[in-house]
Amino acid sequence: MSQLVPFSLLWQNAADRVQTDIFSEDSCIESWLCVERALATAQASLGVIEQSDAEAIVRAARIENIDRDQLWEDAKNVGYPILGLVRQISAHCPAGPDGRVHYGATTQDIMDTGLALQMSRSLVALDAQLQRLGDALARHVAEHARTVMPGRTHAQQAVPTTFGATLATLLGQVQRQRVRLQQAQERIAVVSLFGAGGTNAAEGPRSVEIRTRMAAELGLADTAVPWHVDRDVLSEYGWVCAAICGSCAKFGRNIVDLSRTEVGEVFEPFNSHRGASSTMPQKVNPISSELMIGIGAVAGSLTSGLVRIQEAGHERAAGEWQAEWFLVPTLGCLAGAALGEAIVVAEGLRVDPQRMLDNLDLDGGLIMAEAMMIQLAPAMGREHAHDLVYEAAERARAQKRTLHEIMPVVAAEQGKSELLPEHLIRPAEYVGEAEHTVATAISQWESTRPLPEPPAITDLSR
Repeated sequence: MSQLVPFSLLWQNAADRVQTDIFSEDSCIESWLCVERALATAQASLGVIEQSDAEAIVRAARIENIDRDQLWEDAKNVGYPILGLVRQISAHCPAGPDGRVHYGATTQDIMDTGLALQMSRSLVALDAQLQRLGDALARHVAEHARTVMPGRTHAQQAVPTTFGATLATLLGQVQRQRVRLQQAQERIAVVSLFGAGGTNAAEGPRSVEIRTRMAAELGLADTAVPWHVDRDVLSEYGWVCAAICGSCAKFGRNIVDLSRTEVGEVFEPFNSHRGASSTMPQKVNPISSELMIGIGAVAGSLTSGLVRIQEAGHERAAGEWQAEWFLVPTLGCLAGAALGEAIVVAEGLRVDPQRMLDNLDLDGGLIMAEAMMIQLAPAMGREHAHDLVYEAAERARAQKRTLHEIMPVVAAEQGKSELLPEHLIRPAEYVGEAEHTVATAISQWESTRPLPEPPAITDLSR
């Protein structure tokens, strides 16, 4: 008997379970019930249905009254879950109110508005994770503002930088992702009540007022323009989630590279057997970083579907809507999982400043080639300085000597000894705007503010 190993469980840390709870079966049902309650309450406030009818609907539209097995069995037959949901709510209402449930609405009104509630809560939860991740990164950025290390381009040492400065760029990315998320929230937390074809005719002459009241009941923004087949809102949610996964994957990639045995500058947190091998007792694999990279790959693959769902035509999708049912919650859960792993790494990050200093001399100090060229340029011109340092770098590499040792020799051979300064620049003296970068990134991060926590769905339209 074969067994499918649920590898996705490896992604489900405590933070990720927040997202899986938001998009769980019960959460979906609760969100739909909440919308039905809000619809009835809004209609009663305008005299469209009786207040007593609305009160009966609110009492009946509770998850304890829903037979889940029957709901999904009916949904398989109908294709959608709301017809079965409405009939179960109606069955718990007395005669009269049972005919006022879901009055004038259509399936997508309920599902889209419920999804808006879920996505809004998802973004608030992701924002809280971004806050925690950014705070952890900011602490490291400040602590290592002057910790000099090799900067790398094309996987090779390039020029000196500081660990604080290189982490500051990631902090800046986290800050921008947070801004994007918060801006997206304004467009995502929007009510949908437009009826069968977008005209909302079934709601009658007070349709606009009903939608406005319903939005207020749910804490959502109102809109007069239908979005039931204009899914850029859902695509934006998905893109934000995927972009967050991408930022985490970048973080993971850098940790993997910097924790290589030959580099050994930065490591994930450690506890007994974390990242252990079944056969090599010495191994401490960067398991959280690997998960971030893997999640990023999956999220990136799913984003192609976000373009497809925007193809929904005319006044109702024919297949594109069904794709959303997988894409939206999956991307939300992936983003939560990626951030959860990033937080683990950031909060427990181990840094070896001495190894960073040692690695600056790993290639005979060739990392200082640009610095020396710039130091010599005022006296001999940039191109002449470039050629002199290039020759010295090639010879130092061939003779396995340091650039500082070879520079005076090459300068003497070219008759330029008098142009060499008494002191050839050292790594800590050539980090440019590193401290300014650190200060700016921290300041920008500290200027961000969290999204407000929304009330529980079960508390809405009580």
